Amino acid sequence: MIHNYFSTQHSAFSIAMRFHPIVQQWFTSTLGQPTAAQRDGWASILDRRHTLIAAPTGSGKTLAAFLAALDELTREALETGLPDEVRVLYISPLKALSTDIHKNLAEPRAGIAARCAAAGLTAPRITSAVRTGDTTSSERAAMLRTPPHILVTTPESLYLLLTSERSRHMLRTVRTVIVDEIHAVIGTRRGAHLALSLERLRRVAEQPLLRIGLSATQKPIDEVARYLFGTAVGPCGIVYTGHRRDMDLGIDVP
Repeated sequence: MIHNYFSTQHSAFSIAMRFHPIVQQWFTSTLGQPTAAQRDGWASILDRRHTLIAAPTGSGKTLAAFLAALDELTREALETGLPDEVRVLYISPLKALSTDIHKNLAEPRAGIAARCAAAGLTAPRITSAVRTGDTTSSERAAMLRTPPHILVTTPESLYLLLTSERSRHMLRTVRTVIVDEIHAVIGTRRGAHLALSLERLRRVAEQPLLRIGLSATQKPIDEVARYLFGTAVGPCGIVYTGHRRDMDLGIDVP
């Protein structure tokens, strides 16, 4: 069953309180109040629903997906320690976007680690890596020896990872898969190929996968959701925040 989060009725305070206090403090002090996409996205994701977030560029939907995953990794790191294994798989149709995401992940990881240290806690070591066609053979080998907690890749590289026995074994520990820019591939042969890879990944993973999709606003949104969820088992949610961002327009007349 798909639950629609079309309205923003969730309290930002009640949603934030579901995060670890360290993660909550970092977000509030760095970014302030969550956007509608983040608030409603977290309400769905934290309930372990497969979630599609459809929102305009600049609405914070990427962090909406990643912060929930970082919170889960932080909790485990502080409670029992994190083994070197891939937990989060981020798939982007663009290699350049994959690299940007890898860089942007550095800020929240560093901020959370700094706040843990300030609180007298052992700072969690949450690692990430990029696997695209530009990744060198030495980098690929290093990934297999010491898998990152967050793996950023493209649809084509995911296919290659699933084809190789050693890298397929590395993906067995994935618990969350984030598919970005779905609108760029849906309805294409590339999108059909990615859908097959997601189903193969579901069979490889040892635990049920949580699927999170990020998309610009598309119509009909239900079609995009069906593409993302595929044969996934469990409750599903759609977060739809409208077609455009709020604007702050000023006119200066000399």
